Amino acid sequence: MQMNVNVDTQTIDPLIFYMTGKQPGNGKDALAGQRPALLAPYADLTRLRYDFPLVLIEGKTDGVPVRSLSDAVDDLLRKIAPPGMESEQLRKMILRIEREIRILAAGGERGHLSELWDKVAARLEKQDESFGKSARIARAALDIDGPVLDCRTGMAADLIAHLWSAVQEDKARRFRTVVSRLAIKLADILRVDDSRSSAGRSATSLQAAVGPAHQSLFDFAAMSKLLPKSSPREALSESRRRRIESALVALKRQRFFAPLSAQAQPDQSVKPYAFRFDNCAAALSAYRQRLPDLAELVKAMSIAELEIDGNYIEGKHDVIFSSFDADSLSARDRVLFPDYLVTLGDGGTPPDNAALMAALSSEVPLKVLLNVGDLFEVTPAGEVNGALGVRSVQLARLATGLGEAFVLQSVSSNLYQLRERISRGLSFGGPALFSVFSGVPAQESSLPPYLSAAAAMQSRAFPAFSYDPSAGPDIASRFSLENNPQPDADWTVQPVEYADPEMQRISQDVAFTFVDFLVCDPRCHRHFVAVPRGFETERMASAAQWIARSPAEQSDIVPYILTVGDDNVLSRAIVDDRAIATARRCLENWHRLQESGGVHNSHAERLLKRERQIWEEQKREELANLKPAAAAAPTVVAPTTTPAQPVAAAPAQEAAAPERSPDEAYIETERCSTCNECTLLNDRMFAYNANKQAYIADIKAGTYAQLVEAAESCQLGIIHPGKPINKAESGLDELIARAQPFL
Repeated sequence: MQMNVNVDTQTIDPLIFYMTGKQPGNGKDALAGQRPALLAPYADLTRLRYDFPLVLIEGKTDGVPVRSLSDAVDDLLRKIAPPGMESEQLRKMILRIEREIRILAAGGERGHLSELWDKVAARLEKQDESFGKSARIARAALDIDGPVLDCRTGMAADLIAHLWSAVQEDKARRFRTVVSRLAIKLADILRVDDSRSSAGRSATSLQAAVGPAHQSLFDFAAMSKLLPKSSPREALSESRRRRIESALVALKRQRFFAPLSAQAQPDQSVKPYAFRFDNCAAALSAYRQRLPDLAELVKAMSIAELEIDGNYIEGKHDVIFSSFDADSLSARDRVLFPDYLVTLGDGGTPPDNAALMAALSSEVPLKVLLNVGDLFEVTPAGEVNGALGVRSVQLARLATGLGEAFVLQSVSSNLYQLRERISRGLSFGGPALFSVFSGVPAQESSLPPYLSAAAAMQSRAFPAFSYDPSAGPDIASRFSLENNPQPDADWTVQPVEYADPEMQRISQDVAFTFVDFLVCDPRCHRHFVAVPRGFETERMASAAQWIARSPAEQSDIVPYILTVGDDNVLSRAIVDDRAIATARRCLENWHRLQESGGVHNSHAERLLKRERQIWEEQKREELANLKPAAAAAPTVVAPTTTPAQPVAAAPAQEAAAPERSPDEAYIETERCSTCNECTLLNDRMFAYNANKQAYIADIKAGTYAQLVEAAESCQLGIIHPGKPINKAESGLDELIARAQPFL
């Protein structure tokens, strides 16, 4: 990648563009074909081995309902082609098949893994006959199958529906085991009672019970006459028989779980309930309508347990069950039954969102996927506002305020990493919300959906977090900044390598801000303009530095971002004030999320500052009290009768600390409390002396950023970062400002 300093021949005043956002009159898109510089290495995702595509595993999953194609192929390689010369050819062929399947999936082709594998293998075999044998060996060893899913629009719905089905199937297995046992036991009670009745002891019934193979050996008529004399009848009471028969019918006619395909449906007119919906209102209505049936089934199961154990007491339990209805159901009862899955597209409509908040405030077991397709507000005139769509971004955050709903927000590119957390939310006993951004719509973006979604999380436009009420009693236990890169920082920072105009290799740390995310959407390119030819680089500051500066420091310079085009040339683009203002709002939202996750918590920092001031004031008072005592100490004079001897000196006071330059980095070692904060940060830069008190061992062993971070985290405020010694370190303006209170 090469740096191009002057990329635009138009005459435009960058400062005026920054303030007004007015584009040149030719209407040219200055960023056509451009993308953020940090995304330059990802021009062709099909050449990379990463999380996608996914395989939604069907059949027996052994607790793993989804796997990435790369993981599945790695397992296959370990099984049949371990590293070594003997297997090298087979390994190459299998990896070739993997890449071809990835290309098919990226192109929108759908199908099962086995189907796509066979299709690719057949095509490659036509090119190379030797390929067929290796492909067949690998295909025979492939022990999983299922739909192959790329990171595209609709992927989140398919993935979460698959994981939801796995959770529901697990519930169904447990339910069928319980109900089958209850039904068999109840039927046994009735069968035993029937065998003691007159009809059960008739010659015909006895003959049918023995079976045709041995019927000729018995005189069933004589046996029927003898049985009443040999065994007195202890028949079920009529009320108990009706109760058991009623419970058995309720168990067999339940509609919450479909019977196994191998089992006959007791009543073909009774269809199982459906539990997937496309709006919250319909799901809530269905849930309420089914509550009476749910209550009857729970009642039947409870009666069955009591009858089987012989613990049903009519005088007591008749009263309890006569009033048993939907209001009698407990959370433990509801969790046994299927959850309702609702998929909302395009961020949900206002009525949907109102019903959603109502559902999340209740105990209704709704699992809601909120597909967020666009993060930008669109004006009535059809213009893209460039501001974050508040309804889409803030809905999940509002849901956490309800307190008792599971909430997960993330982007589609991150869902595979969060598969276990998603399954936890789908297994949660109450309502759950999954808010997922699937990337800028394909027709509006220059990036594939995977990169667009990842850019939203990297830029803090759509950060990931989860809130799990079952994880503990407080926010610290419940709230987590799931998988966000560099969660302690304002923006993520990564190195960019390029060649300058003299073809010298340069490595530069670049922050990926919300402004960079705007570049991914051509609808927002009006907020940018290419740098005019001859414009001095000294009059520009990166967007991250600009946002961190105070208005007084901005004066006549303008913010810019780094972009790269299809020609792999690095360029600068100037950003207007409107985009910068939106980036600031995005950063403020991120700061609020950080506080919820315990990062840079303002309450904790305020308390720490107050305690530090109290501690310092106490130390000043102690020192002030020591001075009069030292001044009042008597001077010891030698006796006059003794030959000349030196006069005993007053107790020596500790030498005053040497004056230090504010530019010098140092630690007030004598005040160190051995808290380990700085040594854990960088144990080569910071070390302990023989008294276990910290000092700067090697200032070149770390960065100025680490010095500033250590000063900020030091509870006693004894670390003084001074001025940076590496003038090329990125973000120095911001770091120097942060270091100012500690100089």
